[in-house]
Amino acid sequence: MRRRRVKQTTSLDKHLAEQARQIRTQAEAMPQGSREREGLMRKARQADTASHMNDWLTSPGLQPPK
Repeated sequence: MRRRRVKQTTSLDKHLAEQARQIRTQAEAMPQGSREREGLMRKARQADTASHMNDWLTSPGLQPPK
C-alpha cells in the first residue's frame, strides 16, 4: 500500500490561525455558558497554543546543543 502524499498549500501557522478563527465563530453562535461553546473555545485556545509553540520551535534563536 502506497502512502498518500499531500502538498501543503498553506503554512502550519496560517492553518492553525484559520482553524482557531472558525472555531471561535462557531462558539460565538452558541449560548453563553453551554458545554459545546466551552469545548469549542478550548479547541480554539489549543490551536493558538500550537501556533505559539510552532513559532518558538522554528525561531532562529533556538539552537541545538553543542
